[in-house]
Amino acid sequence: MSYAPDGQQYQPYRPEGRQPQPQPPHGGQQYGQRPHHGAPQPPYEQQRHEQQPYGQEQNGQQPYGQPSYGQEPYGQQPYGQEPYGREPYGQEPPEAPRPRKSRLRRWVIAGTSVLALAGIAALVMNHYEIPPFTDKGAAVSFGRPPAGGPGKTGAETPQPVNSKMLMPTGPAADFKNAATLADGTHIAVTTLDGKKSGFKGKVWVWAPKEYDDPKFAKSGFPVMIALPGGAGYPSNYWMGSDLGLQSSIGKWYAEGKSKPFILAMPVLNPGPDDKGVYWDASDIPGQPKMGTWLTEDVPDLMKANFRTVKSRDGWAFMGSSTGGFAGLKAVLKHPDKFKAVIASGPDVVPDSSLWKGHDKEKAENNPELLAKQLIDSKGPDVYLAFQVGDSENNKKTLPDVQKFIATYGKGPVHTTLRVIKGGQHNAKTYVPNMGEGPIQEISKVMEGPVE
Repeated sequence: MSYAPDGQQYQPYRPEGRQPQPQPPHGGQQYGQRPHHGAPQPPYEQQRHEQQPYGQEQNGQQPYGQPSYGQEPYGQQPYGQEPYGREPYGQEPPEAPRPRKSRLRRWVIAGTSVLALAGIAALVMNHYEIPPFTDKGAAVSFGRPPAGGPGKTGAETPQPVNSKMLMPTGPAADFKNAATLADGTHIAVTTLDGKKSGFKGKVWVWAPKEYDDPKFAKSGFPVMIALPGGAGYPSNYWMGSDLGLQSSIGKWYAEGKSKPFILAMPVLNPGPDDKGVYWDASDIPGQPKMGTWLTEDVPDLMKANFRTVKSRDGWAFMGSSTGGFAGLKAVLKHPDKFKAVIASGPDVVPDSSLWKGHDKEKAENNPELLAKQLIDSKGPDVYLAFQVGDSENNKKTLPDVQKFIATYGKGPVHTTLRVIKGGQHNAKTYVPNMGEGPIQEISKVMEGPVE
């Protein structure tokens, strides 16, 4: 429906059923008819049959308001004619034609389609890690360029004998970017061929932004080895950014709750958790030496590539479920190398089916027996920060941890427990609650950054 300039609705002529229009004063021509100079007008009924449809030619003439070829463009009147808008008395001025929008619409649709296709292409290239749409897979070098020069590890740079900091020992690993966080830090991954365990697997690493701060250029940072629950193969779920472990550590450090830990996130097992088979983070006879992998090869990787803390005061574990057991066992078995652990929803005894026929070795990897030995030997001191949800699917988890603390939480074995109200057996429960107790408890006794 079109509208006249004054806003009144204009109804086109309808041959049937239309009420006669009122006659204009002074013999003015009815709207839609062409005046015949000096000729008598036929009656209304005859006009109705002889009237050409609105907009069509009549007697070889162009439709009203539309110039024929060679005439002046619409809105420009030839010399001597009435300008547009000055109509004979009693006639309404013709409505100006609306601008054509079809071409503009075509351009808009085409542009939108191109942008949509470009967006889809960018997402596909990002998924398959195709530069320049992603920086995944790009080489990552942590820290400032070593003082030893290009291609050097920094091990050649002399440091004071009494320094608490250990310069990178080398050789440098081939780290590739796995994710870039909002603060510009990187989660990188490398494949580690364990020299001591003989096991080859992936390790993800992350360093807080403070590691690249010139203020800490000569400082060694504490390291936390983070272990997942479940199979922990072929990935370690802490390496993902969705759980927020890395960003949480940065936040907790800014709030004064945590040390600025470097994270090492290795695979936990040598294969998938098929039919409940796992390796208890131990050197089970006849199996890959996962205990040696976690407590020797992974720390050696971190020492080779990062400025770390020389003493055990800069080394800790954390883990959930099976990873919590692995970290708990590692600290109790190697108190000379590691000082603390955050164990979330852990088992407190080994239970892999692969221990069958190896009772002696199983006892050597039992946290309860290891804690007793540490108490009997009077040290060194270790710090075990437990957290357990009160809605864990395994209803024995909380009472088992409480019993362990009551029995072995004495002497050099320092324990704390945070019971998470409504907490379930998953990493999404454990990470936010680490900042409300466990990370603070171990940070009180850890060192770093140190020079």
